[in-house]
Amino acid sequence: MHIPSTLLFKTFPGTCGRARILPLLSLLPLLLVAFAPVLTAQTGYTKVDGKYYPYMVDDCGDTLIVAQLGDVSVSSPEVFETEDEYKQYRRYRIYAQRAYPYAVDAIRIYRETEYMTQNMKKSERKRYNKKLQKELEEKFEAPLKKMSKTQGKVLMAMIERELDIPTYDLIKDLRGGLTARYWATLAGLYGHRLKQKYTIGDDRILDAVLDDFNVSYQVNEIQLDSTAVKRK
Repeated sequence: MHIPSTLLFKTFPGTCGRARILPLLSLLPLLLVAFAPVLTAQTGYTKVDGKYYPYMVDDCGDTLIVAQLGDVSVSSPEVFETEDEYKQYRRYRIYAQRAYPYAVDAIRIYRETEYMTQNMKKSERKRYNKKLQKELEEKFEAPLKKMSKTQGKVLMAMIERELDIPTYDLIKDLRGGLTARYWATLAGLYGHRLKQKYTIGDDRILDAVLDDFNVSYQVNEIQLDSTAVKRK
């Protein structure tokens, strides 16, 4: 189970624009009541350290910036029938921890690419994806080559579980059918079936591990639109 966390940043007069961070997680129920009158006050978005956050101005004229943090994972201890199952669980967790940063990046890049190219013509989308492919190869090719077969399996499971799309279809959408067939054939030599989507229930031990890793990503449309304008 994932529980969302929230922080409020309050800018005080006379602090030269610096924000004092107020960790208010334990006081969240009180905050919902205390800040209820503020909900009708002035609101908007402001940029802090290159990122955009929603803000509101209270009755005293102070600016309250609301930052949504990543979810907090809460799970009960797993129970296993055999020692082999427990060892498999431990291996999956280690592999998931190694694959997690790449899965997060992959989901973020996919969501942002999906948003940025939604109104592009086919030729424009192709040029955009080709440039993106070059950047991805420079950043990820070396570390991904060091992954074992099982680590690669866990990485693909993380991505497919979040997007609900087989890896084959992802490659086909970004690189075309010919490239997708090439990689499907190559992956088949190592036991990977790119056309077969990850399905919850096929591997309950892997399911239990992935339940604790949140790789979801929500596109920041304001920030992406601002970046796109600067590139023009």
